[in-house]
Amino acid sequence: MNMGCRAYYESCPAGLNREQIKSALSESLAGKSLRRVLLIPPDYTRCHSGGGLITNLYYHMLTEQGCQADILPALGSHYPLTPEETAAMFGDIPYETFIPHNWRTDVVKLGSVPGAFLKEKSEGLWDTPIDVEINQRVMDHSYDLILSIGQVVPHEVVGMASYSKNLFVGVGGSDMIHKSHMLGALYGLERILGRDHTPVRELFDYGLTHYLADRPIVFVLTVCTVQDDQTRVHGLFIGNGRKVLEDAIALSQKTNITFLPQGLKKCVAYLDPKEFRSTWVGSKAIYRVRMAMEDDGELLILAPGLHTFGEDPRMDALIRTYGYCGQEKILAALRAPEGEALRQNMGAAAHLIHGSVEGRFRITFAVGEAFRKDIESVGFSSADYEEASRLYDPKKLSPGWQRTPDGEPFYYIPNPAVGLWINRQTFSGGIG
Repeated sequence: MNMGCRAYYESCPAGLNREQIKSALSESLAGKSLRRVLLIPPDYTRCHSGGGLITNLYYHMLTEQGCQADILPALGSHYPLTPEETAAMFGDIPYETFIPHNWRTDVVKLGSVPGAFLKEKSEGLWDTPIDVEINQRVMDHSYDLILSIGQVVPHEVVGMASYSKNLFVGVGGSDMIHKSHMLGALYGLERILGRDHTPVRELFDYGLTHYLADRPIVFVLTVCTVQDDQTRVHGLFIGNGRKVLEDAIALSQKTNITFLPQGLKKCVAYLDPKEFRSTWVGSKAIYRVRMAMEDDGELLILAPGLHTFGEDPRMDALIRTYGYCGQEKILAALRAPEGEALRQNMGAAAHLIHGSVEGRFRITFAVGEAFRKDIESVGFSSADYEEASRLYDPKKLSPGWQRTPDGEPFYYIPNPAVGLWINRQTFSGGIG
């Protein structure tokens, strides 16, 4: 199956409407005789991806033609979707259609990415092989078509999200998830965010070209923004070659990256409680804003829904044990004799490195009173959400520069997960 790349309504400023999206999806299925299709959409932590609507439209198109459509959300190591989340994101698709992915048990090993290849791509920072694992359903030859649906947006581990990442992390296995995250952490978040050809992307793409080339995978990629909690799909790219990713990246770099003329002394970011329950996901506020923060500045994260750290019990326990203590201490803990649990769960170590800013600026999570001591125990400052939201009210604030009633300037970001903010004065190197 060779579709090439087809861009639908690229760079639509107002966002595509339902009928435009439906027409594009219908065209992508034209001429295909399908009996059984596997859809791999984003999970609820990416509810603003446009993936929910796209999955719903595909599901009804396929089932109305008598095709069986199975849905395997790209959970990675996140919580499985609840019935309420599924209905909110995917509409009227029956809940039993959704298949939860278990990243520890539901995978098959296809091979490995050689250490020599990774050493070259990582500039010598990583030199051991990484297993290529994938949910066993992806290798089920009874599927006529596999639709991998995802949003291309700046991402702290791979550079730009989706495409091969949707497979090898979203429905991948523990070795790939843990070690790809650690590879990204060692290479450096600031060198990765917003870029295409990163060592982690090279890792995923190697797995795709060497082990999944014969599978009938078609990528359905969106580029989105969010305004007033409504998703706007500015571009839709469908195809099975790498150009589908490259075209989406080019649009996302224009759409989702904000270069600021100066650094931020005070930034306030809001995490919607429906979407952000853990620091594992909520730390996107740190990742996406850290390149814009001034030294000794403050990032205040309004996070009323936060009540835990990891979305996996083992990862949660490791975050509580080690805290966001900085790269040097985490790497030392990995080498220590008592660090076997951390070595077996490198994704947690990578997350702790990503979420640490080495004291360069202060991070304060405004959370419910019951979670404040927990937040402080892992190395962050805390504030009471009710008190903080009276001064910085998400219902009244607009994106961008604001002032408090007493004249304090701050920069407000209502959903940090859908963008990347960079101080142009301190940024070196291009985005490409």
